[in-house]
Parts: sequence; structure tokens; C-alpha cells
Amino acid sequence: MPLSNGGFDVVAIAASAGGLNAVGRILAELPSDFPASLVVIQHLDPRHRSLMADILARRTQLEVKEGEDGEQLRSGVVVIAPPNRHLLINADGTISLTQTELVHFVRPSADLLFESVAASFRDRVIAVVLTGTGSDGSMGLAAVKKMGGTIIAQDRDTSEFFGMPSAAIDTGNVDFVLPLEEIPAALMKLVAGEETE
Repeated sequence: MPLSNGGFDVVAIAASAGGLNAVGRILAELPSDFPASLVVIQHLDPRHRSLMADILARRTQLEVKEGEDGEQLRSGVVVIAPPNRHLLINADGTISLTQTELVHFVRPSADLLFESVAASFRDRVIAVVLTGTGSDGSMGLAAVKKMGGTIIAQDRDTSEFFGMPSAAIDTGNVDFVLPLEEIPAALMKLVAGEETE
């Protein structure tokens, strides 16, 4: 069941070091009626309550909230993975939060998010890999590509840390490598069903 009338239902964003600023800059450019749901995985200190949703909410017209188990994805709403929880998307568009083991030393894991959203929404997924250290997300992109989804990686020049985008690009699965400032416009074109260059 499509969540939106556009070309895509879900934009899944993964970031680590430098990610708060990068995610904030993207969300700031998206309109309040953005016709897809957004899910954000950001590696955070698991020992502290996250203020990320509060901080991002001040930078965007979109509703921003921390994800809750069983919650339904909604168009125009940004869901942030809570610290120390894997966030998975089910076939019915609901969220599952788990504390299963770390994946590549991190929880939440972008790989698990990308794999679950690809299985649930197939070719109606856009995966975005932003600034960060390590390689989280690169394995999950194979599932997104296999199911026909679209993948964007932030370019080297605008990434504070190029580890995660570089690992994603090295898989050969990335469709667009873009500077940070061009990612919001690309997302709007894609979800509207328009071609992007």
C-alpha cells in the first residue's frame, strides 16, 4: 500500500560524525507537504537521551520526532532512531525498535534500516548516505539496489567525514553522488516522479 502519491514512499537517511548539521541542512530545504516519510539513523552516544529530534525540529517545517515501536510512518514526518536501538521498517509501514546485537559496532544500524525498508517498500525507497566515519550502510545498500530503490551519497568535498559515503560509493550501487546543498532538490524531484540529472 503506497504511503504517497509520488514516486517514492520512504527516504531513509544514514549519518554519523558530522551528521546533525548535514541532516539539518537537508530538512531545512524540504517543504512541509513533502510527500514521503523520512527516517533518520544517526550514530549517537547510547548513554544519553538524544536531543536530535528537538534540534532538527527547529530547523525545518516538517514534523520531527523520535521513533516509537509500532508507530506508523506518515508522509511529511521525520522519524529519528532513538539512541541504542535498531530501527526497522515493517511491510505495513510500522516501526520496530530492537536492542539486538550491535552491527559493525553500532546501534542503530543503517544496514538494518536499509535492508528492512528495501524489503518492505522495494522500488519506492530512496536511501541517502551522509557524512560519517566507518562503513555502516554500505551492505544494506545492496538490498535497496536489488529491490529497485534509488541511492544518493554525499560527495567528498561537502562531507565532514567521508568514510560512510566513500564505502557506499565503493559498492557500485550509488545512483547519485551529490554535494550536500543539491540533495534536497534531488529528493524533491525524485519523490515528485521527475527525472533528476
